[in-house]
Amino acid sequence: MNNIVAIVGRPNVGKSTFFNRLIQRRDAIVDSVSGVTRDRNYGKSEWNGKEFSVIDTGGYIKGSDDIFEGEIRRQVELAIDEADAIIFMVDVEEGITPMDDEVAKLLRKVTKPVLLAVNKVDNAMREKDAFEFYNLGLGEYYTIAGMNGSGTGELLDALVELLPELPDAVEEENPLPRFAVVGRPNAGKSSFINALIGEDRFVVTDIAGTTRDAIDTKYNRFGFEFNLVDTAGIRRKAKVKEDLEFYSVMRSIRAIEHSDVCILMIDATRGFEGQDQSIFWLAEKNRKGIVILVNKWDLVEKDTMSTRDYEARIRQEIAPFTDVPILFVSALTKQRLLKALETAVEVYENRKQRIATSKFNELMLPIIEHTPPPALKGKYIKIKYCMQLPTPTPQFVFFANLPQYVKDPYKRFIENKLRENYNFSGVPIDIYFRQK
Repeated sequence: MNNIVAIVGRPNVGKSTFFNRLIQRRDAIVDSVSGVTRDRNYGKSEWNGKEFSVIDTGGYIKGSDDIFEGEIRRQVELAIDEADAIIFMVDVEEGITPMDDEVAKLLRKVTKPVLLAVNKVDNAMREKDAFEFYNLGLGEYYTIAGMNGSGTGELLDALVELLPELPDAVEEENPLPRFAVVGRPNAGKSSFINALIGEDRFVVTDIAGTTRDAIDTKYNRFGFEFNLVDTAGIRRKAKVKEDLEFYSVMRSIRAIEHSDVCILMIDATRGFEGQDQSIFWLAEKNRKGIVILVNKWDLVEKDTMSTRDYEARIRQEIAPFTDVPILFVSALTKQRLLKALETAVEVYENRKQRIATSKFNELMLPIIEHTPPPALKGKYIKIKYCMQLPTPTPQFVFFANLPQYVKDPYKRFIENKLRENYNFSGVPIDIYFRQK
């Protein structure tokens, strides 16, 4: 589990530029995944060896000039609830505005670490202008320039010092699968969970998770033992009416990072919307197993083809990662709930399966010989050896003489062949080509 850092402030003070700077260090290297930009408001960053998740609030605000203070206020309140540390960003060019005062008033009551960052300070004159921000009553400030990055080092040094120490993950003897039920508000997450655990709750223990929100509860139903990660939909805080998108993504992050398999609930009457998609990509980016449940299927007008067409539509939206189980359920009539659980357990098993290196080579090398990577600039790419890496999620490495010439389409071809021969349904796979 990572610490969560939220960047708050009124619009247009440079939060997103700073946010991009934070996550770029990693994004530029690691994420060659297509579809990363869909959730530009959430990323991972690290500084001095400490990893943390960053959330850019405000980036979600719809509407342009007529943004109400209430809207921002709600986001700040949510950030205060969820985050472990808060960076409050202000703009030296405009000085203190009434909206800044509002935010500062909220932040002064908070016990969590708050860092005041004065942005757009790129020369000595502006250094002097920054003094007025002492009036906000938040103590010391840090002057930065998000565009060229000056001053961000000092800010981040201070930030990682203040982040609470997280307890080390305790390795359990045989860990139970952790399932998180995620989805937009009102997709039927709570009814699904109530139907799963029944009214006579088989709660064996309540292991308090590392955070207030993710509490693992052990359940034993239908002969499966599993941990349910308690998520947002279950313990509702005050309802957020307008900013549903921000709310549900912010809530899902914790649940997703904490789970092994995400059960994504979709409301059949509404279809697979942008928000479902952003939660899906969040789970995919965190390399979690995914099962998609189309809930409220009993409310939909059906004919013989409706499930097939509906499924095809969803797969089109989530391409290129289409090898995901999609089930049509109804939490109300308890239709196919057992199947949903079975599938989630199966995805969990798929995610931790290991393939013996010799068998893997026996299978993949003839395929590669038959369809080698296309030659580039007259150079032929030879792949002689491959293996699965000893990582918690399936990652495979292929050793080649010219790995830099292997392009994405070929990676996808290899991934498809892998999925044809092994059952990796619902599990994101990483494939690397390395110099032999």
